[in-house]
Amino acid sequence: GFPRTLGQAKALDGICELDLVISLNIPFETLKDRLSARWVHPASGRVYNMDFNPPQVQGIDDLTGEPLVQREDDKPEAVAARLRKYKDAAKPVIELYKNRGILHSFSGTETNKIWPYVYTLLSNKIPPVLSDEEN
Repeated sequence: GFPRTLGQAKALDGICELDLVISLNIPFETLKDRLSARWVHPASGRVYNMDFNPPQVQGIDDLTGEPLVQREDDKPEAVAARLRKYKDAAKPVIELYKNRGILHSFSGTETNKIWPYVYTLLSNKIPPVLSDEEN
């Protein structure tokens, strides 16, 4: 997400005025498991997730047959350190937007269960875009 730090939030304030901020509260273990299950095909950047988007053959890119790799920052220990660092850096950003009254938080572990609530919020805040034929 962005902004991740208070400095980034203040820089963003300099170029636009936010009226809505969404925070997704996902349990630490869920994030760690998902990120740690990510493998990539280096040449193309194709991303696989061993839990919900695995390659047809374990460890092999579907299109080229070349080996997949796990980025160093996706290994479980690195993910845990990244998440701890993010939590510490994001805390003042969350407080800033909470104090402004524009923070909307959603909690859960599955996109398909969180998304309807986010969609409803956005639908109520953003007017629909009409095509030329509808105008």
